[in-house]
Amino acid sequence: MARPATGTGSRSRGAPSARVWAFATAAAVALLLVACTSLPPPPSTAERSYAGRFSLAVTRVQAGNGEQRSAWSGRFALAVGPQSMTLDLLSPLGATIARFETDEREARLLVPADGGMRIARGADAQTLAEQVLGWSLPIEGMADWVEGRPSNGRPFQRLAADEGAERFEQDGWSVTIERRTDSKAGRRLQMERPARDGMPSVALRVVLDAPAS
Repeated sequence: MARPATGTGSRSRGAPSARVWAFATAAAVALLLVACTSLPPPPSTAERSYAGRFSLAVTRVQAGNGEQRSAWSGRFALAVGPQSMTLDLLSPLGATIARFETDEREARLLVPADGGMRIARGADAQTLAEQVLGWSLPIEGMADWVEGRPSNGRPFQRLAADEGAERFEQDGWSVTIERRTDSKAGRRLQMERPARDGMPSVALRVVLDAPAS
């Protein structure tokens, strides 16, 4: 199974200690890459479903240690229901190694653990990701963003974009959506969030297997 890639860069001030970052990275590796058993399939209540590839890069600047970057890649499956959403992160072999679930009551993160399942709960998916992983993930908006649009009911701002793409900012994320072409049948999204409030910067790229339906 792939392991995270790390790198170093220029030095900076005011970031958390290397020990804190190392602990958060180790916890994330345990959640996303080390699990050996797969979770069961999600409930079959989805109205829309998507699958594809993802690449994730998390970068933190630390005083005295410069820039530290960790990266992961794999596959994902997203199921969207009337009041719920399930996001599965999969290993290169197709095993579900982490699952985010959201509904009108709460958000949950499920990971295999000791032959069973470990569940963490939170008020919303982004806060839960920050608490458990140590960084943000754009889970709340993905159900709409994969359809090429901002989420309804929450403010957003249009941004300048290159020809053939659309960009907007929502929920603290800058989202770039490439339009489909004959050579790129699946929608491609780039989601970026700058470092803020003690959280590192995050860049998530998603490539859908096929046109959204």
